[in-house]
Amino acid sequence: MKTDTQATSSSATLPVVGLVEWFRPGEHEHVRETLASLKELGVTDLRTGVSWADYYTPEGKEWYDWLIPTLAKEVNILPCFLYTPPSIGEKPRTSSPPKDKKAYADFLDVFIAKHGEHFEWVELWNEPNNMVEYDFTHDYGWNKFAEMVGGAAYWCKQLGKKTLLGGMSPIDPNWLQTMYDRGVMQYIDAVGIHGFPYVFDQMWDGWEDNVQTVRDVMQRNNCTAELWITEAGFSTWQHDEFKQLQEFKEVLQANVTRIYWYALKDLDANLPTVAGFHLDDREYYFGLKRADGTSKLLYRLWARHGIHKLDQLDYVKRSIDDDTEPYTLITGGSGFVGTNLAKRLLEQGKRVLVFDSLSRDGVEQNLQWLHETYGDRLEVFVGDIRDQQAVRQVMKRAEQVFHFAAQVAVTTSLDLPINDFEINARGIINVLEAIREQDTPPPLVFTSTNKVYGGLEDMKFISNGSRYYPADETTEKYGISEKRHLDFHSPYGCSKGAADQYVIDYARTYNLPMAVFRMSCIYGPHQYGNEDQGWVAHFAIKAIEGEPVNIYGDGKQVRDILFVEDLVDAFLLAQEHMESISGQAFNIGGGPENTVSLLELLKTISKFRGKEIPLQFGDWRPGDQHYYVSDTRKFQKATGWYPKHNVQEGVAKLYQWLCENRGFEVPISLSAILEKEEEPVKKAVVA
Repeated sequence: MKTDTQATSSSATLPVVGLVEWFRPGEHEHVRETLASLKELGVTDLRTGVSWADYYTPEGKEWYDWLIPTLAKEVNILPCFLYTPPSIGEKPRTSSPPKDKKAYADFLDVFIAKHGEHFEWVELWNEPNNMVEYDFTHDYGWNKFAEMVGGAAYWCKQLGKKTLLGGMSPIDPNWLQTMYDRGVMQYIDAVGIHGFPYVFDQMWDGWEDNVQTVRDVMQRNNCTAELWITEAGFSTWQHDEFKQLQEFKEVLQANVTRIYWYALKDLDANLPTVAGFHLDDREYYFGLKRADGTSKLLYRLWARHGIHKLDQLDYVKRSIDDDTEPYTLITGGSGFVGTNLAKRLLEQGKRVLVFDSLSRDGVEQNLQWLHETYGDRLEVFVGDIRDQQAVRQVMKRAEQVFHFAAQVAVTTSLDLPINDFEINARGIINVLEAIREQDTPPPLVFTSTNKVYGGLEDMKFISNGSRYYPADETTEKYGISEKRHLDFHSPYGCSKGAADQYVIDYARTYNLPMAVFRMSCIYGPHQYGNEDQGWVAHFAIKAIEGEPVNIYGDGKQVRDILFVEDLVDAFLLAQEHMESISGQAFNIGGGPENTVSLLELLKTISKFRGKEIPLQFGDWRPGDQHYYVSDTRKFQKATGWYPKHNVQEGVAKLYQWLCENRGFEVPISLSAILEKEEEPVKKAVVA
């Protein structure tokens, strides 16, 4: 059956592509998750380990009795047989040669008799020239290995199985020649090689050269066996997911019959590797998914586009070099806010570098749109804010900086607080240090959050109809000012609050041009909202698609919402007035004139839709404020800025964009509002 993993690319037919994933006894849920992921990727071939040592433990046989048939129902299995039971090894470790070399063939005989109907091939050991996997210090010349594997290969052939010689790591033609000299290869149907470019194989000559050196040995020995890459991978331990994507695309061009990519999921940090517990952290980050199950860049693109289209995504790139012209740097530049800022700057004829990890839903579409619309002035660097060297690289040619890259959801921060800290708090240090080391440090605008003020539990609020009001009249009139004491709630509030304070202190301590925006709720085109972030767009999307909306709390929560074009005006004014506002924080939102409760917003959207939106209510979420409205007077006084879109006009424009983006007809009820708004929006653009 032809699958996506075997589809033709624009230049050549791809080899069969499978994945590698190891399972420990008892990891039933890991197996089920793996099969679901393989289905999503369109992958039908899986290489996995069968531990000789585990098989003879009390739970071993029962585990493999479940594992092998379960996998075989969904995918083609390549079992790799390895790991000596310590009790029968020359040394009491799984990498040791067994005392009785025939014992390995006996084990395979037993296993094939029990499960052989489920697989066609057997792989004989793993990385036999890697001392961690096979301790050749007790077998100089690999004579014992040749006796063990040669005998097993012969017997497997008698049992009707095709044989694969365990993958060399590192690729070593001299070792392969030794296998010919020892008489092993007469029973081998395929030769495996492993490669981990720029991770373990630092001196890497490329797949073409490495494959050819192996083929030369095979041809010299008149060998007709197939050549497979049984493991290739790239560790993202330094947060370089783009490089993982690139190395995957490189290996697809290799002149081999099969390729198995290592691996589907990062190793759980609580588990040891074969070499030991965290002796080498590179070992822990080879997955297409992280240990928590979230997907990396390669997985997302593969699942969304299919393997054969990965080379066609020309906007997923790193386009800068030492000769690139200066630009405005926008970290998180493919996000909703970054896209709108980039659009404005590019329309003004300026050069922009978008730095983004493409980790959130919708941002890839935003980047593609920017690339197709403004490609001649747009630079792209797909990278992670946690990657210090990548941040340093993009900062070298930056004339001004807008730092939006962040983990943005309170709920995610509660589930993954370390991840939240590394992106938001460590990320800002990478940015600040990269700015500080420049001869002419570029000015920075950093977007913080109103969550730095906490849940506002000390304030009294009055429920009146569909919304809450502050009991304090001054707060009701002007909103919450920057004089409000900081009170970080939730890991997200802590990480963003720490970043907020670092920016202010770097401006003061190192005399750097930097300002902070403590943002309220922003909305507008290019926003792909969800329950955790971008709730205005989320409500509109649910309405357009006819789905119910979940409300946490009673829905009377009040926010001041700000249309994104008005925020872009504020960004440009901040850069223009940086000399006078540096080292300060400003509350930025729609202000008292643009407040709305959740229930009121849903009522407005219902009018656009033409019927009521079904609601479902749940408990309040941690740190959710009953009321937050920005007092924007400080920034208005400093720059003259004010919002130009009211709630109805702005939400109408968002609703129109979402309808058009999703292929829905724009409601007639929006026409009058949009026609009225057309002329004022043109005047709102700040030069």
